[in-house]
Amino acid sequence: MIFYIVNIFVILIFLLLFFVFKKADRKWSKINDYLGTVTNTVNSVRYGNLSTKIKQLDHPNYKNLSESINRMVETLNDREKMIIEYQNELTRQNKFLESVINSLSDGILIVDENYSILRITPQIVNWFGEDGKKLLDKNLLDYIQPKKNIKPDKFKEDEIFIKNSSDADFEATSMRLSLDDKKKRFVVIIKDITNQKELEKLREDFVATLTHDLKVPIVAASNILDFLINGKFGEINEKQHEAISNMKSSNQELLDLVQILLETYKVNQTGIDINKENIDLISFINLIINEMQPITEKSGFTINFRYDNDINLIADDLQLKRVIKNLIQNAISHSEANKQIDIEAKQIPDFITISIIDYGKGIPQENIDKIFNKYYSTAKKFRKIGTGLGLYLSQQIIKAHGGEVVVKSQEGVNTEFCIKLPN
Repeated sequence: MIFYIVNIFVILIFLLLFFVFKKADRKWSKINDYLGTVTNTVNSVRYGNLSTKIKQLDHPNYKNLSESINRMVETLNDREKMIIEYQNELTRQNKFLESVINSLSDGILIVDENYSILRITPQIVNWFGEDGKKLLDKNLLDYIQPKKNIKPDKFKEDEIFIKNSSDADFEATSMRLSLDDKKKRFVVIIKDITNQKELEKLREDFVATLTHDLKVPIVAASNILDFLINGKFGEINEKQHEAISNMKSSNQELLDLVQILLETYKVNQTGIDINKENIDLISFINLIINEMQPITEKSGFTINFRYDNDINLIADDLQLKRVIKNLIQNAISHSEANKQIDIEAKQIPDFITISIIDYGKGIPQENIDKIFNKYYSTAKKFRKIGTGLGLYLSQQIIKAHGGEVVVKSQEGVNTEFCIKLPN
């Protein structure tokens, strides 16, 4: 009897264990399915599918996990939409900028440090006369030739030839691109200046013709005034002499302006003829100071000439005299309060320098680079007459000697023009 009772008890225990394990197996199977869903969802998110969500499992330990994953997917979905909007806006801006650049009349290239072409605009394709894709990675110097010995990364409004557009005139400017990858790349901007050059030539031809015709009556008037001053037409009184002398001075200023215009035109057409000879610089400058004494005395100026020792110079005395006189005249014109001009002559290694220093209004720093440009003049600022050619012509004369004119100025203190000539 006991044996049967034990057997029945054991059978009941086995049945109970069977039902318990079966229920647990269903529960674990449900959890495994949930974890599989989580894995699939994470993989979908990983590959860009942000529309998948996880159904919540009725289990206290996994409910929060489902909510967190679903919130993460929603956040990623919102961020993706925002990024797509930014990308679309960036694409629109790039297309707009590209359209603006492509519509420019100037041509633009991007080249690397070896001048290989990386990017171009349609205008460049038109000027170079070759398909745009074929131009990429080609050397820029295969298509252009600088008029001066200047490398493309150093262009600064320098004139160039484009080999397939030989009938036109061009100038180029370059600048380095500032990027974070440390590679050297340059933007080269090419501008067609054909019309500008033609207009400039027409203007210069007109001015040259006009000034040439003006010079004859001005010289004739100057001669008549000399006859009057010298009493060739009868004696004149002191007041008449003073009035005629003033007329003579004004007439000479006008003649100087006309001469500058003619000389500038000659420089542009044929260059400057330099006839060098040995010059005793100290005697030479003293002679110029004496020649300009009537002007300096009339204006109330004094000129102080300082030098260390005798200096001999090989130069064109007529052209050099023109430069020094022009710089002294400029010093007089732009100095009103302190009527003093200093001239210094020095001999330094490889150079001889002649400095003309005034103590007037000075030149603003932003204008110093412009004062040697043709037709640029500060005279209008001070209500004075000026062509804007005197300094341009002076610089060209000194360059023809192999030197240069350097200017230093401090507003309200002084201005120094230094002529540097090779020794």
